[in-house]
Amino acid sequence: MSILVIGATGTVGSLVTQGLAKAGAEVKALVRQTGKRGFPVGVTEVVADLGDVPSMRQALASVRTLFLLNAVTPDEVTQALITLNLAREAGIERIVYLSVIHADLFTNVPHFTGKYTVERMVESLDLPATILRPAYFMQNELMVRKTIEDYGVYPMPIGSAGVSMIDARDIADVAVAELLRRDRAPGKLPRITLELVGPQVLTGDAVSTIWSAALNRDIAYGGDDVAAFEGQLAAYAPAWLAYDMRLMMAGIQTFGMRATEGLVAQLETLIGQPLRRYEDFVREVTAQG
Repeated sequence: MSILVIGATGTVGSLVTQGLAKAGAEVKALVRQTGKRGFPVGVTEVVADLGDVPSMRQALASVRTLFLLNAVTPDEVTQALITLNLAREAGIERIVYLSVIHADLFTNVPHFTGKYTVERMVESLDLPATILRPAYFMQNELMVRKTIEDYGVYPMPIGSAGVSMIDARDIADVAVAELLRRDRAPGKLPRITLELVGPQVLTGDAVSTIWSAALNRDIAYGGDDVAAFEGQLAAYAPAWLAYDMRLMMAGIQTFGMRATEGLVAQLETLIGQPLRRYEDFVREVTAQG
């Protein structure tokens, strides 16, 4: 029996697939079409579509453990609920689901509330799952790197409440650890929820200071105007996504995404190494040219 990775071609999913393969697990990667992305040796591609029940039923038929990562799309909730129902139908008792931090708090943000709906299904059916709730990804900054470098402005309106940004590589490391723990257990394990955060609490001003040091020139924080942010994002992203992101940024300004006491140490113990710091991420990005 094997571990099926849904979302295997994305940033986190591809890292999860690599980590599982490196650990010697039998890994299947869900794809819509074979050969479009390279996977590590030993990883088997499984062709299916999250909106196609027969193909998903077949993909889940010979799987013991499931990693579920849904892209942010208008039908994200439907895809997730169908997948989990089919997994339950197939008798899968080892699940890791990637949600989002404060899914229950950012109640007006579509993709947060969508993921919380999935969490409530997991809870109400008592599915044997680990729910991972990551904070804001450091890798989101790659979308605005050109703006930072060309215009000298950090444009993400994250405010001053504080965000414990996490590197996608650390998210993947935690996911791999939980998938292996569940996959290797003799039976189903209790359901747990883990918030995933980085080791620093960052603000818009703090982030701009870090970019200033890395680029050796002044980078200003663009401010907290979420309406302007939506307008800029809508120039190259779907309007529904730009508005969703605007609502998320407003929530971050209000509530923050801060680590609770002891959480960083817990995560570092789980993955066996320190969590990556934002300064190191920025230095890596700028060193790449």
